[in-house]
Amino acid sequence: MVCGGFVCTKNSLCALNVLYVLVSLLLVGVAAWGKWFGLVSSIQVVAGVIGVGIFLLLVAFVGLCGALRHHQVLLFFYMIILSLVFVVQLSVSCACLALNENQRNHLLEVGWNKSEATQMDVEKTLNCCGFYHVDYNRTCAASCFNQQPPVTCATCADIIEMYAGDVLRFVGGIGLFFSFTEMLGVWLARRYRNIKDPRSNPGAFL
Repeated sequence: MVCGGFVCTKNSLCALNVLYVLVSLLLVGVAAWGKWFGLVSSIQVVAGVIGVGIFLLLVAFVGLCGALRHHQVLLFFYMIILSLVFVVQLSVSCACLALNENQRNHLLEVGWNKSEATQMDVEKTLNCCGFYHVDYNRTCAASCFNQQPPVTCATCADIIEMYAGDVLRFVGGIGLFFSFTEMLGVWLARRYRNIKDPRSNPGAFL
């Protein structure tokens, strides 16, 4: 079969969903690894990453089943789900790339104030205390806070802002890349649905 025919389209759709399976397992594995080794103590963050991984795994499973069985209903729902994910992911990716410095700092401060567990993770990982100022009357997970003799700790805002722009651009770029793979998945699924299986009865409706 030439590429663009039934077999090639089926194999391409299967390969794309195998990629999604690998990415989903990577997300779940990284989240579990971070929680297990104490790198991330916030259960909300871990649960969110694992939830995204499981959702992606389910979508990939639907796509694989639809591709292997040439199942019209599964392929239809696969197209709908991928289209919705594409819209959300493209919007978030563009927002990450479009944020200016003031908007970025405001979002960081809001995220910082929402969870004490996140604050402890950041302070421990980056060896910093407080967001905009260090309060020596409260506890801090950074090693510099309890050092003897006392050492002046850097604020977390100063350290985070050094890397926030690069991280957001990286996340936005990765998001854009995967959003276009989702549109490729929609196109392949639509094309595959409209191709008749050459091994079946040529007169049968598929």
